[in-house]
Amino acid sequence: MSPISENASIDLDADHDDLRGAVRALCTKYPGEYWRAKDRERAYPTEFVTELTKAGFLACLIPEEFGGSGLGIGAAAAILEEIHSTGGNGGACHAQMYTMGTVLKHGSAAQKQSYLPKIATGELRLQAFGVTEPSTGSDTTQLRTTAERMGNGYVVNGQKVWISRAEHSDLLLLLARTTPKEKVAKRTDGLSVFLVEMKDAIGHGLTIRPIRTMINHATTELFFDNLQIPASTLVGEEGKGFSYILDGMNAERILIAAECIGDARFFIEKASSYAKERVVFGRPIGANQGVQFPIARAYAESQAAALMVKKAAALLEAGRPCGPEANMAKMLASEASWHAADMCLQTHGGFGFAEEYDIERKFRETRLYQIAPISTNLILGYIGQHVLGLPRSY
Repeated sequence: MSPISENASIDLDADHDDLRGAVRALCTKYPGEYWRAKDRERAYPTEFVTELTKAGFLACLIPEEFGGSGLGIGAAAAILEEIHSTGGNGGACHAQMYTMGTVLKHGSAAQKQSYLPKIATGELRLQAFGVTEPSTGSDTTQLRTTAERMGNGYVVNGQKVWISRAEHSDLLLLLARTTPKEKVAKRTDGLSVFLVEMKDAIGHGLTIRPIRTMINHATTELFFDNLQIPASTLVGEEGKGFSYILDGMNAERILIAAECIGDARFFIEKASSYAKERVVFGRPIGANQGVQFPIARAYAESQAAALMVKKAAALLEAGRPCGPEANMAKMLASEASWHAADMCLQTHGGFGFAEEYDIERKFRETRLYQIAPISTNLILGYIGQHVLGLPRSY
């Protein structure tokens, strides 16, 4: 999408109602029992992801010429929000949506022609995003994984951590250092992006080690030991990868924020229904202000956050700068979902801890977004420095 005037209007009215209805209809086939079983076994929801793919939902951002729907980020956000509002979890498949922008904007014509049609049909999955490392965390410019140019390709060495879905993806979008830190003019220079085919890499220099976590997120560590990859895997220009990744990070934050809005809707609906039906001391507990007011507050907070998500998505679709809005959307939505989760658990009392209510599972799932894909404190630091003009804090 080409940039437009800073003064141009943005569309805040697109709700994608038809799309939302179709997603909800699909999700009814995967009720709480399905997700509880996957969570209990730490299993990947293959059936769900396959059906989403066949329905075309995961190809919504792929241009029509490559077999996708050619829709915008607002449509992708609506899809993920509905998945979460029905009690599901888009974490198994959302990476394809937010990594897509890097390939679409910066990939070569050959890369697009080779991969996008197969991703659209589901023949290939693009679900792994290799950025974070054990010693650098959110300080991406200090990452140590290297890709050294040798002959007709690169040799990769290093380690990544908290990389989700690596065992369930055919392609890995990898960020690695191609120029040593001491040889670059700016700390954001010298990083490059590669689109790595996992089948060629696993066992030939790439080792994947699962990490068991409090939520079912298919989380892993990646170890690179002289992994050889062809030069054709380079996305865009060597050394410019940091800016490419930033493009994808705004989309990632908007989509994660949409998932949080869906989680908040799930918790508020659960709490409201229970508060109407649960009778204690001869009256529904929802008649008590101590129960009713937290539900009402959670609703108001989630509605306000949803507006910021919609604004950020509209700006991104219009090709306008949206860094502050994407970050604020992610922060506000994640806080709204967490407050709604806590409220819902409190409303249900002891029943909220029972697996069959799905609250304890969603409670654990939505807590992640206070930390990932960027912590709340880092967002506050970004707003302080880049929006308010305060001294740099990190």
